[in-house]
Amino acid sequence: MVRDVAFGQYFPAKSLIHRLDPRAKLVMFAAYIVIIFCTFNFVSLAVTTAFTVLFVALSGVPFKFYFKSLKVIILIVLITSLLNLFYGSGEPIWQWWIFKITQNGINRAIFVTLRIVCLILASSCLTFSTSPTEMTDAIERLMKPLKVLHFPVHEIAMMMSLALRFIPTLLEETDKIMQAQKARGSDFESGGITKRVRALIPILVPLFVSAFRRAYEIATAMECRCYNGGDGRTRMKSIHLSARDFISFAVLGLVITGVILCNIFLEPAI
Repeated sequence: MVRDVAFGQYFPAKSLIHRLDPRAKLVMFAAYIVIIFCTFNFVSLAVTTAFTVLFVALSGVPFKFYFKSLKVIILIVLITSLLNLFYGSGEPIWQWWIFKITQNGINRAIFVTLRIVCLILASSCLTFSTSPTEMTDAIERLMKPLKVLHFPVHEIAMMMSLALRFIPTLLEETDKIMQAQKARGSDFESGGITKRVRALIPILVPLFVSAFRRAYEIATAMECRCYNGGDGRTRMKSIHLSARDFISFAVLGLVITGVILCNIFLEPAI
């Protein structure tokens, strides 16, 4: 299961989404998070879902990578949908003891499921199509106004980028440690909850040691390259907004407008 996690990985390609300005992608992703939770009827939900599918298709990343991202949280999605299924109000369609299923509960379950799936697909599309260097530059540029308040913009952006970059690395390390412990006779799948938690100790200890070792190696490498923060620092590649970025903003604007109009003129489903 650990080796199947694809979140945080960068997939090099020459698609339209890869060529977008990373600042534009971050701004669009932030606006998308807001608009996906403002869908209150099936038409607006269909509009945001179609927008997600469009960007996933244009990313040029094989869908198996998106499927890996979804497979990790599928259990959480199912549990959340099941809870919302019994949470709806109105006349029950089916009822047993304290459990009842209503039309409103079914609608809630559908909305929650699609919202979570779309969010995972959108976040995966962002990380698949944006390299860690581009992500750092974009975060730093967007947070640049905070420098007036003496906020360490470059350092924060670097920390966030490194954390995102090393998610797949640490997951790969976890899988290697688990395989090594299984070869030594460890059992992580049988027994009660207490036994399984105790079985994780031989994994967590070497994982933390490995993480601190990697952090120390990165710090040493940055010091050897005379890294001293963002002061006087230049960039090998500068990022600029282009026509394709403004077209993407226009498409997102149409989606937002469509969602708002649907919410105004159509009856809410939840």
